[in-house]
Amino acid sequence: MEKWTMLIIREAFYGVKRFDDIREDISIPRSVLTSRLKHLVAHGILERKQYQVEGARSRPGYVLTAKGRELSLTIFALMQWGDKHLKDGKPAIAISHRESKNPLKVALVEAGTDEVSLAEIDLKIL
Repeated sequence: MEKWTMLIIREAFYGVKRFDDIREDISIPRSVLTSRLKHLVAHGILERKQYQVEGARSRPGYVLTAKGRELSLTIFALMQWGDKHLKDGKPAIAISHRESKNPLKVALVEAGTDEVSLAEIDLKIL
């Protein structure tokens, strides 16, 4: 998997859906983004969903599928590693439990113990 694919998936986790917003956020060439989105849709990581801004025509947006959401621990683990080793311990994104507001980190847990679901977390860009 090359860098653009990981960055597109990261944007999807941030909730970015629009083609132009993804392109602007990661400074990716239009043709490369088109190719990568087709690839991610074909492999079931993203799906195209129509959205419409009031007063504008309907356009396709891109959202993670269940298969794509399963990449969350991988993405969060890479972010956690990067924050520690590349950002002098200063995180770019805060991940917290939605109810308790306590910060979360990726770690191994014993089988049979509770894990925090994606529905229970908040992401905040710092």
